[in-house]
Amino acid sequence: MSNDPEGDVEAPADDTAETDEESADDAESQGFEYGDFVRVEYTARTAEDNHLVDTTDGELAAEEGIDDDEREFGPRTIVLGEGHIFDPVEEALVGTEVGDSGTATVSPEAGFGEYDDDEVRTVSAEKIPEDDRYPGNQVTIDGEQGFVETIIGGRARVDFNHPLAGDTLEYDWEVVGTVDDREERAQELLQTFLDIDLDVHFETDVVEEEQLVEDDEETAADADDEPTYETVEVEQEALYIDATMELTMNQQWMMGKQQIGQQLIDLLDIDRIVVQEVIEGGGLPGMMGGMGGMGGGGGGGDLEAALEDADIDADELAEEIE
Repeated sequence: MSNDPEGDVEAPADDTAETDEESADDAESQGFEYGDFVRVEYTARTAEDNHLVDTTDGELAAEEGIDDDEREFGPRTIVLGEGHIFDPVEEALVGTEVGDSGTATVSPEAGFGEYDDDEVRTVSAEKIPEDDRYPGNQVTIDGEQGFVETIIGGRARVDFNHPLAGDTLEYDWEVVGTVDDREERAQELLQTFLDIDLDVHFETDVVEEEQLVEDDEETAADADDEPTYETVEVEQEALYIDATMELTMNQQWMMGKQQIGQQLIDLLDIDRIVVQEVIEGGGLPGMMGGMGGMGGGGGGGDLEAALEDADIDADELAEEIE
């Protein structure tokens, strides 16, 4: 045995590498954060009577007698922190991972609000179309939606509370995936906002932009000088959306186009959105085919014959164009 008093003392183990690995593992296991695109399956019911409020499960909806042919059931994409679902559900999802599931309780305050007796008001029955004057019918009066309770003489009793006001909701949820591809993110957001599927793609465009020319010190000293602008070319990343008939006629799009567009710009980190009209081939029977040669110097295109085949009076058409 060595007489060196330090000879039998073992050096302390180097835990630095192990600590670094644990820190990295902890960082990876923190789960979803606000701003992440998360695909979720969920079912929401009222806590008191177990009434089905919403679900992503088409089979369950059919079993419960919910007939909604216009809706596509399936996982819903939620951008955490953007208010796409009630706050208590978002809070439950933060920190989770794919495969996790759970239940979130949404109080009336966090959901559709407390029931307010003052929101049950008497209005003139004349404000309701005659065919809509019956108990239980949903009506819009002075921009507010409500449900008719009673009709007595020329007066109607209308409840302007949300149908779920005062209800506590229970959300059963499961995280089934994430959305990382940018085009898929754009499509999923449009599906969330408008409930329709649209073709989209990204492009980098070169556009002209007016920019302020910074004055030199001598020019800046003259406060009477007008600011000078110059036209420069800049690159901008754009989301292109095909303006289908389904999009053009969509009420949410017609009423909130600017707001929806701004959300897409912010969430996808792009400069602008281009909605482009797509005209499919076809048209009046026999007309477009007969006019096909007009662009090539009249090679075989007979406009008058095409109009006759389409049963269109050429003189009347000319007058309408003028």
